[in-house]
Amino acid sequence: MWYVFNKEIEGGIKDEMKKNGFFENPLFRTKITSANVKVKEMLLGYFIGPFCALISNAIFASYLNRYYADVIGWTDTGRFGSFSALLPMVSVVFVILGNLLVGHLIDNTRTSQGKARPYLLLSAPLVTAAIALLFLSPQNSSPMMQMIWIAISYNVYYAVAYPFYYSAHSSLVALSTRNSNHRGMLATFSNASGVAAVGIGASIVVPILLQSYLFVEADGVIDSAASYRHWQTVMVALCVVTFLAILVEYWFTRERITEENVKLNLKEEKLPIAQQVKACVSNKYWWIIILYFLLFQFGGLVKNGSMSFYCRWMFDGVTTESAAGGLMGTLGLIGGIPTAVGMVLAWPIANKLGKQRAVTYGMIISVLGGLVSFLNVHNFVIVCIGVILKGIGSIPAMYVTLALLSDVLDHLEAKNGFRSDGFTMSVYGAIMVGMTGLGNGIINALLTAAGYDPTLTVQNAGVQNMLVLCYLGMELICYAAIVVLMFFLKVEKHVEEDQKTILEKQKAAVLAAGGTWIEPAERLRMEQEEAERMAEEARLEELKSRCARKGLNFQEEEAKYRKKQEAKKVKIKK
Repeated sequence: MWYVFNKEIEGGIKDEMKKNGFFENPLFRTKITSANVKVKEMLLGYFIGPFCALISNAIFASYLNRYYADVIGWTDTGRFGSFSALLPMVSVVFVILGNLLVGHLIDNTRTSQGKARPYLLLSAPLVTAAIALLFLSPQNSSPMMQMIWIAISYNVYYAVAYPFYYSAHSSLVALSTRNSNHRGMLATFSNASGVAAVGIGASIVVPILLQSYLFVEADGVIDSAASYRHWQTVMVALCVVTFLAILVEYWFTRERITEENVKLNLKEEKLPIAQQVKACVSNKYWWIIILYFLLFQFGGLVKNGSMSFYCRWMFDGVTTESAAGGLMGTLGLIGGIPTAVGMVLAWPIANKLGKQRAVTYGMIISVLGGLVSFLNVHNFVIVCIGVILKGIGSIPAMYVTLALLSDVLDHLEAKNGFRSDGFTMSVYGAIMVGMTGLGNGIINALLTAAGYDPTLTVQNAGVQNMLVLCYLGMELICYAAIVVLMFFLKVEKHVEEDQKTILEKQKAAVLAAGGTWIEPAERLRMEQEEAERMAEEARLEELKSRCARKGLNFQEEEAKYRKKQEAKKVKIKK
């Protein structure tokens, strides 16, 4: 790409910033000033922040349904009827609408801090309040009051608050940079944060450390009153962690692609949603990648949503919540090992085979490996082997598909002349969030129809068959469909041509406006030098202030700093 880099454009940037004075408050500015992606951004903005922010949702995906079933009692047909099955599935409509709204807002937002990141900031208090509402549902009131509270709080979280966070969060990789290697690294860290949240938070920490605390047993059955109080205690911790984590993600990310048009002094027109929809749905690659995410997420959420039930009722010798939690934690730990190793292996594999081929071949391995679990669905070791083999095959799918989605978005930009991040990521977010409700609704319907009763010591054959389908079978069916689908995703062959087309369109627009061009590499070098100059000025001002406060000699302190820096350089050379 080429960029304008002159005083006139610099003035344009400042004018644009003035329009968004709120985001010029130092508290709300990004802490990332480097022109290129660096380690701090990858670790804090794309792994640690999102990991902690996603833990609560990962726990809900595995345990919220069971909290409603075993603590609130909504599989009791005498009290709730079909409510437990209908609410999550009907709420999918509101989840989709909520994500589409947020996507439209993102597409039509321009601030000095980007177009998606401002919604991260807004989501911090929204998500925190919504988590609290989920677990403040009245336990001892009438069934009607409980149903109203659950319906409202469920939709406040999944259809309002969480879309603000997740749509913005999932847009960041595509908006971070056009550098393919840097984008790949960010996609890896971003996906790893989600995988770690599920694998560590929902499948290891909670089952091993908290399951018997969250589902208190008394005389062999769940003490719902004690469990309810314990869930509220954990809720407070989740609220604090989630709020702070979203702020960390906001502070340590940057939308370099969104900044391009400001730096090029190009005015972006607000696009009607119909134009966005038409541009996306008329492209086959868009449909393929969206269907991929739908299948992958649906299979995974049905598996995760039934995991707690499966570990409690399906393995030989399990009779207590503590034992079930231990096995669930072990299963999560063992199953998570391939995905942890995969963070290192995914991109070397993708670089050798290509992203699309790596995902396709991996899914084939997952399907074949996952079938091992069916040799004995009650044997913990056999099931673990199948889970491990399935996890090994899913490595490329977990880590490189966001980069594939970014390739699709670049392809749409090259073809249409505008980006479709907002609408696409709203659909993506609707899938990631909406599938939770659809998956839980299906699980609830099957549990209720099969006669699930948490007060029994052993579930009937119908419930057991349902759990085998949900935990072991559904994901394999989805993976097999993905294998067929991925054969047609050939967007990678257009990457080089698409980047060239985008560059030419930007060049034509800037030349028409009388701008001056500078080679992209040179512009990045100049921007990096400017960022380093500003950082050095800020360091000197801070040092002067500290010396004035503490009565220190500025020249002596500066000399100490310079000496340390020289020592570091010598150490690096060695």
